[in-house]
Amino acid sequence: MVPDLAAEPPRAKSFEDRIGRIERCGIEHIPESERKSAPRNLFMILFGGSLTFSVIIIGWFPIAFGLGFWPAAAAVVAGSAAGAAMLAPMGLMGPRTGTNNPVSSGAFFGVAGRIVGSLLEATASLAFAALSIWTGGDALAGALAAFFDIEDATVPRLAAYAVLSVIVTLVSVLGHANMVAAQRFMIPTAGLCLLVGIFVYAPGFDASYPGTGEYAFGSAAATWVVSALLCASTVASYGAYAGDWTRHISGRLHTDGSIMRALLLGGLFGMGGPFMWGTFTAAALFGSGKGGADGSYVLDLVEATPIWFVPALIYLGLASGTAQAVINTYGTGLDTSAIIPRLSRVQATLVACGLAAVLVYVGQFSAAVADTVSVFLQLLACFSIPWIVIVAIGHRRRRGFYDPDALQVFNRGERGGIYWFRHGFNVTGMAVWGLATCGGLLFASNAWYVGPGAALAGDADLGFLVAGSAAAVLYPLAVRLFPEPPEVLGPPG
Repeated sequence: MVPDLAAEPPRAKSFEDRIGRIERCGIEHIPESERKSAPRNLFMILFGGSLTFSVIIIGWFPIAFGLGFWPAAAAVVAGSAAGAAMLAPMGLMGPRTGTNNPVSSGAFFGVAGRIVGSLLEATASLAFAALSIWTGGDALAGALAAFFDIEDATVPRLAAYAVLSVIVTLVSVLGHANMVAAQRFMIPTAGLCLLVGIFVYAPGFDASYPGTGEYAFGSAAATWVVSALLCASTVASYGAYAGDWTRHISGRLHTDGSIMRALLLGGLFGMGGPFMWGTFTAAALFGSGKGGADGSYVLDLVEATPIWFVPALIYLGLASGTAQAVINTYGTGLDTSAIIPRLSRVQATLVACGLAAVLVYVGQFSAAVADTVSVFLQLLACFSIPWIVIVAIGHRRRRGFYDPDALQVFNRGERGGIYWFRHGFNVTGMAVWGLATCGGLLFASNAWYVGPGAALAGDADLGFLVAGSAAAVLYPLAVRLFPEPPEVLGPPG
């Protein structure tokens, strides 16, 4: 059980996190008595929100990179397991602090320095939300065009984006309980569509599919590593969001182990399962000559689908695309309210949803915007993974001790507290994060540039792996050389 190491800050305004009601609590501390969620909901969110093409497409990449089915499947399993292991401990702060992970990270970066986490999660969530609406809208529009024999799918695509954006905004504004309910609904419904899809695409599938023989990263080994890292970074990237959900879990009622198990299983099976469906269908498309490596997975899938199964793809594009985007815009709303404290969660969420919609429509008419978002998400791993590593190590080193009231100083426009450090910044944590990130960028590889380290590794994008490893080595060394104030470690024993 979570020890009661610090008194709760003054009680936040009363609110009810119930289905059909608007969640009224933002990044302020949620009192224990108001926390009604449970660890099983973590699995539901990760699983239900992953039954969508923006997640499924991750499993398509290993096949598109040139791997055969079995090597691709092994890369998905290994990558999902590694990512889930990094994700699991990121749910332990929320029950102790009663707020989300970026605000909780003020314990390690300073109450002003935690703005790094808020910016990382806000921008990542915005990009992922746009990606979810893009892929969901493309699937919906492509399926509608096939079903009604429409030659030009531009108008259906624009309409699909609008419908998805409205639904995403509605559920995101309603808040946590409604988001969980949406993910719960996705599991039996969208899950059934994917299950039936296995039989639909099975005729074109051959488990012995050997791959194209033309490896995207020069060799089979390098391509396998990159594929596994892609899956791992995708799962691990949800570590920043974990506190959005676990802040609603009572640390007095639920153990650390139950929270970590839920996140571990959610990452490994809840996200890894949809990855694998993407790998299976990609192998079926490539093996039957109906797939291409030009990034058209969703459209290729629609074209290869029998007309009677098209409604299932329409549902996956509409409902599942919405479910995933809600996770992102909900998180963006929380972090926007953290960056601009005078905005309430609802106001900040409306701003976030509006920005996501604008990004989607601009990206529809400008390929440069879509390409920029893709590169941004690649680079973002170099910034976010070392942040996650520092927070995880810091949590363990502090033995899970937090002062919830001191974490809220910045949000109240005040100064002081045990996490004020130097003008609100913990120089040690910030410096390690900056150095690790710069080191990772030297090994990054994307459409914009190839770092010197990546060039030596056959242009493989190893940025996030290097950045995370650097943080894991440098942070423990830095806090030993520059000891932190004893009060941040909590009372003795």
